[in-house]
Amino acid sequence: MPRVVITFLTVTVFFSLGFNSVLAENTGTVLITGANRGIGLAIAEKFSESGYLVIGTARKPDAAKELRQLPVRILQLDVTNPASVALLASSLDGEAIDILINNAGMLSVEASEFADVDIDALVTEYRVNALGALRVTQALLPNVLAGKQKVVANISSMMGSQELNTFGCCLGYRASKAALNSFTKTLAVDLAETDIAFVAIHPGYVKTDMNGGQGAITSEQSAAGLFKVISALSKADSGKFYNYDGASMPW
Repeated sequence: MPRVVITFLTVTVFFSLGFNSVLAENTGTVLITGANRGIGLAIAEKFSESGYLVIGTARKPDAAKELRQLPVRILQLDVTNPASVALLASSLDGEAIDILINNAGMLSVEASEFADVDIDALVTEYRVNALGALRVTQALLPNVLAGKQKVVANISSMMGSQELNTFGCCLGYRASKAALNSFTKTLAVDLAETDIAFVAIHPGYVKTDMNGGQGAITSEQSAAGLFKVISALSKADSGKFYNYDGASMPW
């Protein structure tokens, strides 16, 4: 009987050590911009419950009540403000980031008639959706290079696809996401020697505050798919445009 107990304990300890080592090898640090609501919040929760150390950013951390309920590190960030981005980079100096998810974005309400569209107002969407992601990526590039997985995942949209633009609408949003796609592809080429995987991902037609609760899937469903895709990305995926379910998207 004692012999059986010793054998059982040995196997149990061996299994536990093996299981823990697998967890250690498959987790890392992920930084998610715009993590205080919608898709960003759902992604933060999914990565956190999957064993990742999550850093979530918000323009107003004190008001990010739902994010504050998660076991994540919260940092202030306005992706359109160079000083804010610089402060974020400074606070993370020397820290490795395995996955950077540029999720912060906005959708403005445009006039229904082209003659009434405020062209200058479209600039804000471009600054947030495209230049914001580019600014954060530039600032945190040393952190991503220090990470093991080396992934920059830009949450784009099918609205940024030229081929899928069959119903018009949303000049600023479409253009800003198309620019984000272009940035993603260009960085994949220009920084190919860094072994970072730069990928654009469509999160699906998600029910969020941004679109008034319209959509085909929930934030949680989108996050589950995004997690599977993003956590499995490698250098071979760099320069690709994916759907949240892993299917390829047309540029």
